[in-house]
Amino acid sequence: IGTTAALEIVEVKAQVTGQIISREFKDGADVKKGDPLFRIDPRPYQAALDQAQGQLAQAKAQLALNELNLKRQLDLRTKNVTAPQELDTARASFAGDEARVKAAEAAVAAAQVNLDYCEIRSPIDGRAGLRNVDVGNLVGPGGASLLTIQGLDPIYTDFTVSEPDLPLVRRYLDNPNLKVMTDAEDDSVGARQGDLYFIDNAVQPSAGTVKLRAITPNPDRALWPSQFVRVRLVLDVLKDATLVPGSAVQIGQNGPYVFVVKPDSTLDLRQVKPGQVHGDLTVISEGVRGGETVVVSGQLQLSPGAKVLPKDAGSGGEAGMQRAKAID
Repeated sequence: IGTTAALEIVEVKAQVTGQIISREFKDGADVKKGDPLFRIDPRPYQAALDQAQGQLAQAKAQLALNELNLKRQLDLRTKNVTAPQELDTARASFAGDEARVKAAEAAVAAAQVNLDYCEIRSPIDGRAGLRNVDVGNLVGPGGASLLTIQGLDPIYTDFTVSEPDLPLVRRYLDNPNLKVMTDAEDDSVGARQGDLYFIDNAVQPSAGTVKLRAITPNPDRALWPSQFVRVRLVLDVLKDATLVPGSAVQIGQNGPYVFVVKPDSTLDLRQVKPGQVHGDLTVISEGVRGGETVVVSGQLQLSPGAKVLPKDAGSGGEAGMQRAKAID
């Protein structure tokens, strides 16, 4: 069991102070990055921009005048007609005007930024939550958030594995078949395949588990943040694997074994090497071949070489039988 979490969560706040004059979205709507959300009254900031542009024009005009004066003083100085002090004054005036032009340009840029901030736009693709302010409210940088937007496609799947299983997971981290399957309860959509994204750097002391996170595609937005989901971590894909019911595998003095029914209906005790568990089935890497019949119940009453009457599992009788399956 795991939970989902939004890929991105953004608290939208005002970056300039002013009155909200319009709202451009519906609560709960999907929004794209750059979509308008709110508009703040731009008139004070437009006026500040106009003023800054006027001051820039004045600074440029003064710079042009002092540039002409500097050229005139340089020409007179080459003819030894003017005093060195007048040339130095012209140079200082020109340098001061250059600095004032740069300051005026910076003021224009700052005023333009503030004006642009009057148009509050979505910083991410996602789904809008319930708005916290309405048209007419006064907002500002120090106020509460106007809206929360959460990115839902893709979405995070958070789950845990027990501490003893962690070395096995780490062994398969570079395996291209490693994947995370996420399935929601009462969902008409099948399990979604995602990629393992994160393994926590510490074991949770109280639970003895390690937190993992996967990135799961969610194009239909069927998965919601904080939703409980069923998670299956697939470490590898075994081709031509032989599967037997888990109840067929017994533990004896020499290790795991199964009873195999031979063609003459006698029993053969086989030492086996079990592998991964797949639901109610267990992978057998050695000891049983696909198509052979194994005993799945009543093993305590049986012995090697005994003759049995094979019956399908669940049909009654002393020993239930089922064929081993070979899957791709």
